Order: sequence, then C-alpha cells, then structure tokens
Amino acid sequence: MSSDLFSPLTLRSGSVLPNRIAKAAMDEGLGAYGQQPDERLATLYRRWGASGAGLLITGNVMIHAEALVAPGCVVLDADSPLEPFTAWARAGKAAGAVMVMQIGHPGRQIPANQPGVVWGPSDAAVDLGMFSSRIGKPVAMTTAQIEATIARFAVTAARAEEAGFDGVEIHAAHGYLLSQFLSPLVNTRTDEWGGPLANRARLLLEVVRAVHAAVSPGFAVAVKLNSADFQRGGFDAEDAARVIDMLAPLGVDFVELSGGSFESPAMAGRAADGRTRAREAYFLDLATELVATSPLPLMLTGGIRRRETARQVIDAGVAVAGIGTAMALNPELPRRWRENDGATAELKPVTLPHKTIAFAAGMAMVRYQIQRVARGGEPRPGIGPIPALVRDQLGDRRALARYRSWMNTRARSHGATNAAARAVP
Repeated sequence: MSSDLFSPLTLRSGSVLPNRIAKAAMDEGLGAYGQQPDERLATLYRRWGASGAGLLITGNVMIHAEALVAPGCVVLDADSPLEPFTAWARAGKAAGAVMVMQIGHPGRQIPANQPGVVWGPSDAAVDLGMFSSRIGKPVAMTTAQIEATIARFAVTAARAEEAGFDGVEIHAAHGYLLSQFLSPLVNTRTDEWGGPLANRARLLLEVVRAVHAAVSPGFAVAVKLNSADFQRGGFDAEDAARVIDMLAPLGVDFVELSGGSFESPAMAGRAADGRTRAREAYFLDLATELVATSPLPLMLTGGIRRRETARQVIDAGVAVAGIGTAMALNPELPRRWRENDGATAELKPVTLPHKTIAFAAGMAMVRYQIQRVARGGEPRPGIGPIPALVRDQLGDRRALARYRSWMNTRARSHGATNAAARAVP
C-alpha cells in the first residue's frame, strides 16, 4: 500500500489533514425540528471522527430555510441557534479529524410538495420523465434574489466558523443551484449571469469571494464541482478545467470532483450515458485529465470502496480520496485500511429498471445505514432497495410535517417582529 494515502496534507488556509482519506458528504436526513442538528448527528460524526479519516465533510447544509432539497435537511442561516452546530463540530473533531461543513442551495431541485421557493437561473424544469411533476416548477431568479443568495452563503460560512467548523465546502455540483448556473442546458440567461462560461461561472466566483470576505484567513474554503454533468451539451471536463483555473486566484483550498445531477445521477454510478455504471472511482478518468493542468489540489469522490482503489486515486495525482457509501457501511474503514485490513462492504445491487427509482432506492439504502449508526447501532447492509425506499419515504413524510410546522411558526414570528419594527417611531 502506498504510504501517500496516509501522509498529511497542508491546505492553503493552514489546516493540516492527517491523511488523504475523507469521509465524503452524504445526505443524512437527520434534521430535527427547526432544521437543526441534534444528538444523532453528533453521535454519527463522533463515530466517523474516530474512524481514522483525515477529513470529514458534512451532508449538504442549506443556506436558505425556504429552499431545501429534502425536508430532513439541516439549515444554518442568520436565525439558527448556534449551540447545536457547535456540539456537532465538537463531536466530529474530537479525535483529530478536520471538520468541514458542506453548504449549498438546491435551486430547482426541490420537491413540489414542500413549502418555500423553487428558483433557478431560468424556468427550465427538472426532467425526470414520468416523475417530473414531483419536482417543483422553477422561476428564473431576479438579480436581487441572486445577490441575496450570495449573501446567504457568506452568512452560513461565517456562522459555521463561529460554531467551530474548520472550513466550508461550497456545493457547485450534482445539479444544485451553482451547478445549474454553470450548465449551458439550464442557464439560458442573456444577462451578466448567463451566456459564455465566464458569465455562467460568475455566481460561483462571487459566492467564493463573499465567503472569503466573511471568514478568517485560517478557515478553509473548498468547492465541490462536477467533472461533467453527463448530459449531451452540458457542462463537461473542459468547462471544469476552465472553472478550476478561475477559482485558483481566489484562494480555494481544494476542489472536490464529482459528477451528475438528478436528471443524470452519475454520482450514484447511473449516468444517463451509462459511462459510470458498475465500476469504482466513477470519475477517475476525468480527474486524471484535470490533475494534469489543475493549479489546485483535487479531491475525488464517487464509488471508492476498496483500499486499492483509494491508492489508485492518490497515485494518479489526486490529493484526497473521498469515501461515501463505504464509510456508511463500515464506519471504521480508514483505520482498518491503515492496519492492512482490506475491509469493505457492499449494498445489495439495485436492479430496478427506471433510473430515477433506482437512484432514490440506492440513496435510501445508504441513509438507512447512516441513520442506524446515528442512533448508536451498526450498519445492516442486507436491507433491500424496496424496503429501504419505503422506510425512507415514510421518514420524509414525517420530516415534511415537521418542516411545514416550523415554517408556519417561523413565518408568524417574523411577521410579529416586522410588525413591531414598523411600530417603532
């Protein structure tokens, strides 16, 4: 085994990763009432923090309470109480891992039955075939909404630093809002936020600048970027290389490479063109091309399950290997790899024919493992895709009821505050 897998990495901000293995972001679905973290997330990240991974990246924390990719998401905004986030950061860092909060906005990838807003660079809806009606119909963002979103990213980053996190990762992949602006298929704007790639990348670059201005120099700022969207005519590897070049002068610590979106879930090995199916390190070929010219350290995530594959990723010049599903199935995986244990684990194969259902079922199987560990239990890889999907849907239904209740309470509270402010002479 290459020793490089367990060598430290010093980031631009000064943070030192103890090794090159990261627990990659996965959707935990564990937001409590008020979309806050609770003891379940602390338990989960305390376990992962003791795994031997050098870097822990949280699941996607939402910057806008009215825009969640799922009702079980955590929100960190100007109104969020900070103590639950402080406890979460403390738990993840207890054994020496670097703890980074992934922050993002889903844009148009929002369930149609949720309250709130559905925004995008244009009004182009997500195309999921027979399931398209389950996703909200977006409206094109105004300039004021774009500027407010940039400010929300900065607020969330500043509050993450205040809570004790070591950095943030700005999510610009997987078809979320910043990825939508990068996509020539979704972003059909004709103003300064659309058109050529330099304009389509403007929102991401402005977010990075605003986040840097809101945090201290020692706070890490990373970006998650698609190596490709895996859609004909979409964002591709050449675009990714150009965006990485644009990010380099802004002081980004590293760029995590992934791929795909709801429409083409390559991040789950199910790209629309089939190129990532049934193999590990889905995006390694594209990452190898990007490593050759990248001025920034790269992290690669997607389908890494075995120590040999992680070593192959590092040997290709990638700085950090991100492990997702394999860490949900085996929370001690990095430590076992260091002890020369070739441990891994796999879920039952998902053979459902429709890619949207198969993607949802696969995600549900992973969340089931995560939530068992968060309750203090052990993973149970034997669960099948249909039982996991049913459990997940029932959990989402309960989470949606909590979210609606909280949103109603929040709206009443904000209304009362605004009325009081107007009454002040």
